[in-house]
Amino acid sequence: MSGETPRGAPPPGERPLPKRFYKEAGVAETGEGMYRVELDGRPVRTPGRNLLAVPSRPLAEALAGEWAAQGEVINPLSMPLTRLTNSALDGVEAAREAVAAEIVRYAGSDLICYRAEGPARLVARQAEHWDPLLAWARDEFAAVFVLSEGIRFVDQPESSIEAIARALPTDSLRLAGLNLMTTLSGSALIALAVWRGYLSPEAAWQAAHIDELTQEEAWGTDREAMLRREMRYQDFASASFYLRLLANC
Repeated sequence: MSGETPRGAPPPGERPLPKRFYKEAGVAETGEGMYRVELDGRPVRTPGRNLLAVPSRPLAEALAGEWAAQGEVINPLSMPLTRLTNSALDGVEAAREAVAAEIVRYAGSDLICYRAEGPARLVARQAEHWDPLLAWARDEFAAVFVLSEGIRFVDQPESSIEAIARALPTDSLRLAGLNLMTTLSGSALIALAVWRGYLSPEAAWQAAHIDELTQEEAWGTDREAMLRREMRYQDFASASFYLRLLANC
């Protein structure tokens, strides 16, 4: 039909995906405790021209695996670990304090501190999923958080906010992963719980979307909303996996 975009072609106005130009993807040690990704023996660089190198061999191998898995074209959307590393090296590295401060700001108005006034089922489910997280934060960080009903803002104790700030990683790679999980979930405490191993990515994502899930149980699901949430979850889960690959370095 006239005017239709051919199947497999990029949408109008978008650049076509670059063709694969290499045969093999691998990992090489730099001699400085770092592992770089190579394509046919040549080092890969980020869009900002930084060397695509990380201090974890398992992560470097996972990055190389994303490059090896590409077909005739290179699709960045199928390479979440590479995208996250690019973001860390090109952006977060030069703004670590600002990125950490953003996570702390989320903690200052954390999702799990704002409770619904009703209906009773939602109130109960928020308490079921969120109260244990608050107890964990108290035990893990000595951070006590104040609850609010509805959207009324409540100031959190300065000592609790400072405790969360001290708990954050200082390197750009971990900060990038933790920041992504925080923004996707709307909760610094949920993201920290995944990073520290208290919650699985699946349980964390459910906890972050209790309101939506409860509403869908009552009124039915919206397919487009579910697809958008699933796409965000894939990035959330990839960030969690990313942090696990960095655990021993």
